[in-house]
Amino acid sequence: MRAPDLDPTGEHHGGLPTWPWRWSPDPGLRTRRQLREAGLRPGGQEPAAQVVCRRGRRIAYLYRLDRALPIRPMTPAREAALDRAMAARQTCPVCRNRYDHCLPLKTLGSCVPCSELSDAERAQLTALTTAS
Repeated sequence: MRAPDLDPTGEHHGGLPTWPWRWSPDPGLRTRRQLREAGLRPGGQEPAAQVVCRRGRRIAYLYRLDRALPIRPMTPAREAALDRAMAARQTCPVCRNRYDHCLPLKTLGSCVPCSELSDAERAQLTALTTAS
């Protein structure tokens, strides 16, 4: 533990009580991830405290459990929007196949089999898929 990481009054961290990793004394405080596991969300509340790890390079905000709200249910419109967003990340722009995982579009620009094609083969495949 580093001494600067222990600041229960928040005097040195802008008024936000701070503890080292795994040292939060209040059982009513949870991280965002812990709230999500319990089916809750912060619900617009400001962080009540924080825990610091990796010598101050990582911070996890803590939220009050009694002020947390339930997670909003998935609506058909939200589900459709999420499916469209995932389709954009999972569909190869060359062969137009949709995969069950996200494709490396930033690095390869297509799925792995299409990235190994020559330029002539890629142009021919693109022409075939756009004609269909």
